[in-house]
Amino acid sequence: MTKPEEVLKYCPRCGASNFNFEGIHSFLCQACGFHFFVNSAAAVAALIENEKGELLLSVRAFEPHKGMLDLPGGFVNINESAEKAVAREIKEELNLEVTEVKFLASFSNEYIFSGYSVYTCDLAFCCKVSNWAQLQVQDDVAGFKFVTYQNVDWNQIGAESIKKIIQTYWEKRAK
Repeated sequence: MTKPEEVLKYCPRCGASNFNFEGIHSFLCQACGFHFFVNSAAAVAALIENEKGELLLSVRAFEPHKGMLDLPGGFVNINESAEKAVAREIKEELNLEVTEVKFLASFSNEYIFSGYSVYTCDLAFCCKVSNWAQLQVQDDVAGFKFVTYQNVDWNQIGAESIKKIIQTYWEKRAK
């Protein structure tokens, strides 16, 4: 029971209980007429290679997918560009300074948080960092691992969108 139509029961404007689900992405309050849309939230993911050509994956410290592999990144803040968000998230999670950001691709995702489906548009960026010596696990990251295409354990990557991002990255890199 995580879908918005299963969780949202009251109008956020007036509190009325006749807050009706209108289909795939909206609700309409019969009392005050407030029309609420369920939209995708923007999230960023960073693809960062070390000097050996290995890809940096983080280990999630919290649910969803606690203990599983992920790409470093997170949600884009209000009034923040995706490029600034990816640099901020890398600094917060791994204490690394991003020096280059290049858009790769985007994928949809369903991120279940606190029993609620948050739909995201995951924006993937190829990044370079200035100094690996300052790499330090922080924030919502429990650890990190460097992988190659040959040794990545796809069953340990939690989100399907992250698997797609990594696969796309290696496909484009091989060309």
